[in-house]
Amino acid sequence: MKETSRQETPPPVAGVEPEPPQGGEIRARWAWVEASVWTSRMLKVLETGMGEGKWFRLIDKVWSEKNLQSALEQVVYNGGSAGVDGRSVAAVRRQSEEEIAILQRQLRAENYRPTPVKRVWIPKQGSPEKRPLGVPSVRDRIVQRALRNVIEPIFERDFAPQSYGFRPGRGCKDALRRVEQLLKEGKVWVVDADIKGYFDTIPHGPLMKRIGGKIADGRMLRLIEAYLKAGVMESVKSWQPTERGTPQGAVISPLLANIYLDPLDWEKARAGLEMVRYADDCAPRARAASREVRLLARNCATDEGKKAPRDLLAGAGLKSPSAAVVKSHSGEHKKEKAWEEPGQMRQEEVERK
Repeated sequence: MKETSRQETPPPVAGVEPEPPQGGEIRARWAWVEASVWTSRMLKVLETGMGEGKWFRLIDKVWSEKNLQSALEQVVYNGGSAGVDGRSVAAVRRQSEEEIAILQRQLRAENYRPTPVKRVWIPKQGSPEKRPLGVPSVRDRIVQRALRNVIEPIFERDFAPQSYGFRPGRGCKDALRRVEQLLKEGKVWVVDADIKGYFDTIPHGPLMKRIGGKIADGRMLRLIEAYLKAGVMESVKSWQPTERGTPQGAVISPLLANIYLDPLDWEKARAGLEMVRYADDCAPRARAASREVRLLARNCATDEGKKAPRDLLAGAGLKSPSAAVVKSHSGEHKKEKAWEEPGQMRQEEVERK
């Protein structure tokens, strides 16, 4: 009798992790993550959750050669100027193999030390003022990128849906569409608030506590804190310590900024507020596409909206120095500066033109 042929599972290939069932679907949902760090098995654990558990033993994924190489390529692609050490992106790229080897050794031995951030002042759009921009060294940007490749999915999984700034697959136009939807639903009273100097005022202690709520790898936590405490250098000033804040311009800063404000997003949602947040910037007069990137730091739409919530940032250790309350009868609402200090408020009703 002829034996019926059967399909056999091919033997595993050495050095290649076999794809678990439905691994391709999971990978597709997390297409933006660094594949050399996040295997399909890790993504499955990420999706199903770890209960009250935390993530351990992550530091070895930061110093893995493939992750550091990928991080270096991303830093080279983004370009940018040199940090306080004066080494350009092109110079580091020419010695990429040596740089990666050095970083691996230093991270393994736990003697890697971030350099101070170079602070430069750049024009602030629509204002005569200037804003500070932090420029880490190219080497620090590589490690920050590798670090972000490891921890970003852990936090991205649970970020509130009403947060749109600096997140994979989201942007300012998505936030604007959500605002339009809320206005069409009749939630026409809107509170716009701006967090002045947000990146420079994030308190380190509470931020590290929130990071430690998901990550238990002590070496990872010390590395993150080392960036926060690295200090800044200005051309006309000496080294200055950083007791608060995370430099705007550092690779890791947008993620840290979202981690710190995420509890606030959920708190306002539980309070019944439809808050649309895009990082910390506010541009209530934004009309053209070129201005859309300067979005609302706070856009709380409520059905009644009789007053601005003065405790909008209560419990976050931040201040909301400028805000405005408007009532919009159309998808296009505009306003003048209406409320600059707590307790001083004016309402403006904006009619369809």
